[in-house]
Amino acid sequence: MADKDRDDVLEQGDIFFFYRPRVEEDDPEALGDVQRFHVVLRPEGGSKTRLLTVARKRLPDIGRHEREWGFVDAVSDDAKAIARSLREEVYETKTRGERRRPAARPAGEGVYAIALVDGQMHLVYLLELPDEPGEAQEALNIAPEASFALSVKNPEKGQPVAAGLRDEDKADYPQRLQELFRGRRFDQEDLALLDYEGAEFVLIGAREDPRRAYDIALDAEREDYDHSDTLTKLRLAKSRQPIRPLVEGDWA
Repeated sequence: MADKDRDDVLEQGDIFFFYRPRVEEDDPEALGDVQRFHVVLRPEGGSKTRLLTVARKRLPDIGRHEREWGFVDAVSDDAKAIARSLREEVYETKTRGERRRPAARPAGEGVYAIALVDGQMHLVYLLELPDEPGEAQEALNIAPEASFALSVKNPEKGQPVAAGLRDEDKADYPQRLQELFRGRRFDQEDLALLDYEGAEFVLIGAREDPRRAYDIALDAEREDYDHSDTLTKLRLAKSRQPIRPLVEGDWA
């Protein structure tokens, strides 16, 4: 984990990556078969869990300092509620009858820290599972370790940019938090803004070697299938989600 004595570490905890295949797609084989890509942050020492959706279905490319938009899909004090939102869903449509949205597949887990570096938040992570990233992780840009500059968009400045977020669903901050933007389009240093559903954010690829670059101590623990944090801390049921991508790195 990150060193708690560093005053620039705002938060640390467990990070999880998930992808959900497209409707009725049981055997995804490439990024084109993916409907949604999620990052779950579970801070240490509390019960709060955030479910983030990255709009272009993968993490930004580090080498090109690529940027990707996303939004906070859900925030809950109950990890089981987050797990339920990742299960298979069956729903009715007027034109096509019953449709099935497959369960999200876990594609990685590890530890993370959000640190304030020269007035800019950075999300830093270190992967624990799978031991050897495979085709799924490569397509989703889930590297063994990486960091991203993290900024939160002012909901009062223009329409939502992240695909999948409607204008009526954007964050509605209390006045004391809205004032943190100080009229700017982005806030780069106040993590509390990420605790609201509909909060829109941008990730920009920063470093492939964040532990050395930022002097942040992230210590991964060796995990296995039966004792993974995805199962024990996020309360994911093995019977409900194909877990092969997490263990073997393959699509499922």
